[in-house]
Amino acid sequence: MDGGKKILCVGEVLWDALPSGLYLGGAPLNVCYHLSRFDMDALIASRVGDDRLGNEAVRRIKNLGIPTDLIQIDAEHETGFVKVELSETGDPQYDIVKPAAWDSIELIPDLEKTAGKAWGMVFGSLAQRNSTSRETIQKLWDRSRRLIFDMNLREPFVDRDRIHESLQVADIVKMNEEELNRLTAWYSLRGSPRDAAGQLADRFGCSHICVTRGAEGSMLYYNGEWITHGGYPVVAKDVVGAGDAFLAALLHGIIKEKEGRELLETANATGSLVARKDGATPDYAPEDVWKEMS
Repeated sequence: MDGGKKILCVGEVLWDALPSGLYLGGAPLNVCYHLSRFDMDALIASRVGDDRLGNEAVRRIKNLGIPTDLIQIDAEHETGFVKVELSETGDPQYDIVKPAAWDSIELIPDLEKTAGKAWGMVFGSLAQRNSTSRETIQKLWDRSRRLIFDMNLREPFVDRDRIHESLQVADIVKMNEEELNRLTAWYSLRGSPRDAAGQLADRFGCSHICVTRGAEGSMLYYNGEWITHGGYPVVAKDVVGAGDAFLAALLHGIIKEKEGRELLETANATGSLVARKDGATPDYAPEDVWKEMS
């Protein structure tokens, strides 16, 4: 693995209950997993319950080749659990159980040390719903070289103040078009989606803003320019984890200093590949992504 470019992913580890079965997930863990598929050195920091699902989560994460040193065990709260319903097009609706162990991530010395040494830290909005994990994440902001905000708005846990604070510190931001529309209303942005995202980049000083647009592909603000990609045709089994795979491929490309067009091609192909499979962390190799692009 590329140990010189370690990425720390902080937030929820949980189980997604999909119609096809029970799958280990949580956006930060999904991003961590997909980074590992690209042979990147990625770590997950989270918290699970001292229960059957927590023990199984740790076991499976180890089997995926991801270190579990920064996964805390909670004796009071149960492991995170989400009931997921899929629409006819595979789009998910989430019922996120509260409270959960990942609401109580503590700022332990090893976590601080890892954040200070990592190339960057991936975090989202959901893990900030509770004060304990939120305070840990926000303290890690000051210790991190580079902050990647994976927005992932999940009702009813959408807090405008938390989103604003996260945008203020983020270097790289990933969102979907629905989330961009919400920010457009909040901040009275004008013009096309690209215009609106550009205004966000200017307002918050982000070096990269990526907006995924479902079947229409994606767009990326990169080095002061906008790049678009129309995506790849796909019949989705479910899209859970596809956005996380997209972000992982994007970060891999940024670290490898790929050009903007190639960044989007690879990220879209990875998201499409994962959308055709069951669950958020299916098995695949980089070669499968390259085939998707051919």
